[in-house]
Amino acid sequence: MGEQPVRVLACGDVEGRLNALFNRVQTIQKKTGQFDLLLCVGEFFGTTPEAEAEWQQYKTGAKKAPIHTYILGAASQDTAKNFSSADGCELAENITYLGRRGVFTGVSGLQIAYVSGREALQEPAPAHCFTSKDLSALVAPLTSSSKFRGVDILLTSQWPRGVWNYGNNPEVNTKFCGSGAVANLADKLKPRYHFAALEGAHYERLPYRNHVVLQENAQHVSRFIALATVNNPAKKKYLYAFNIIPMKTMDPSELVKQPQDVTENPYRRSGKDKTEMHKTGFGTAAEEEPTNQFFFDLSKKQGGGPRGRGRKRPSDGDQQGRRWEGDGRGRDQQQQDGDGHQHKQPRRHPQPPGPCWFCLASPQVEKHLVISIGSHCYLALAKGGLTSRHVLILPIGHYQSVVELSSEVVEEMEKYKSALKSFYKSKGERCVLFERNYRSQHLQLQVVPVPLDRCTTEDIKEAFMVQAQEQQMELMEIPEHTDLKQIAPPGTPYFYVELDSGEKLFYRIQKHFPLQFGREVLASEALLNIPTRADWKECKQTREEEEECCRKLRDDFQPFDFAWDD
Repeated sequence: MGEQPVRVLACGDVEGRLNALFNRVQTIQKKTGQFDLLLCVGEFFGTTPEAEAEWQQYKTGAKKAPIHTYILGAASQDTAKNFSSADGCELAENITYLGRRGVFTGVSGLQIAYVSGREALQEPAPAHCFTSKDLSALVAPLTSSSKFRGVDILLTSQWPRGVWNYGNNPEVNTKFCGSGAVANLADKLKPRYHFAALEGAHYERLPYRNHVVLQENAQHVSRFIALATVNNPAKKKYLYAFNIIPMKTMDPSELVKQPQDVTENPYRRSGKDKTEMHKTGFGTAAEEEPTNQFFFDLSKKQGGGPRGRGRKRPSDGDQQGRRWEGDGRGRDQQQQDGDGHQHKQPRRHPQPPGPCWFCLASPQVEKHLVISIGSHCYLALAKGGLTSRHVLILPIGHYQSVVELSSEVVEEMEKYKSALKSFYKSKGERCVLFERNYRSQHLQLQVVPVPLDRCTTEDIKEAFMVQAQEQQMELMEIPEHTDLKQIAPPGTPYFYVELDSGEKLFYRIQKHFPLQFGREVLASEALLNIPTRADWKECKQTREEEEECCRKLRDDFQPFDFAWDD
């Protein structure tokens, strides 16, 4: 069939309401055209006399299903009598029992793995239950192939236990819902779509990824969809329609595209799920501090307040390239700044092992460049900035990179980012943030505004990608909801970009890295078109010019500065 999509309908527990189901399918097909197959999970048969009478009409041929229908076996003792064999067979015209477990491959190449019934809790297993041997017999032949990437569709009656981890919550009692064996099966088979039922609920989980970002090659995402019972009084969704191109005929780059709302894999432990992780002892250093230091989950934590202001910077005598391509220093001590703003309680911040141009308490800091001071971070004008509003967000204490920050610092850094986005928006600009954790001893998060009418976010992303490629560097896109800390443990040299769309690009620095890369891309003709300003040293101003520029920026930014509120 080439790249022809297969049109599929999936259904929850039918419980013998065949007429209601097939009437609904016919209505849909009249409106939208013929579907190729209907897949039913959960209990297909009912136990009432009405359900039995309806089934007899289809069994005898008095009625015919309007679509090729594939069903799973019994999920209870009461319906087991409808399945005389563990092997699949046609039960009526157009209604096929798939079997106890196995893989069904259609003429299109669509691969459907399935397991009937519930997880057996005792031996010998009742007829309506599956055992670990059933699952091994299903998984082993598939995963033993080096070419195995996953299956297109997985059908189970039971939900996989924990599928809600890292995702949206279902309307079921998660304490008692689902099977651990099914979760393990889903993790191994990596289905693009996984359907289940039995809980009387409709639940579409956010898609989840099947690979560890930047440690494994990108793989397709999985979608779990639970469907309700046919004709349920609450009118919960029981039919799901979708088009799918079989994996084997898809372009690999299309197959592995990651949607924006993709999450971590719910079946694998990660630092985000503290409780689960502590129970299993599944942790790396990066995972052991789930409450801190996750720069990438900050959208959730926009609290925390700073206040005060001032600025600083390294002295002009600094011969090393460690001065700021923009910087400033924050304070958390309560010394007065020249502008007499109220100050806060002293705090203990990490101290540098030696002189540091960017620790706010350091005598080397050029305070005249500081624009705003919070409790944990401060904002400073970039020395030799690309534009007059190019600033740095810096931690007050000594931290080398974003992945080493404590949770309070991360929280406040996020507040500064949010305030700056609003500020730049008021000026008709979008902002680009980047960090270079390489040959630098103190974190400097560069924030550069780009006029909206100069280029789009997509242009900015493309410029970074293309110019990285030209220098034999591969910038990777980090999916949303991914912690940078998972990708770059403390001490890893890296370069990181965050676009105003929330998209993030990352490069793990190998041996050498052009120190001005971020500036060079933004200064290029495709973006700001100021190539002569790519090197900050070529953009120096006198101290008086810096003071004037900083004063103006501080006044402009003040309405957006949450530090003034405290």
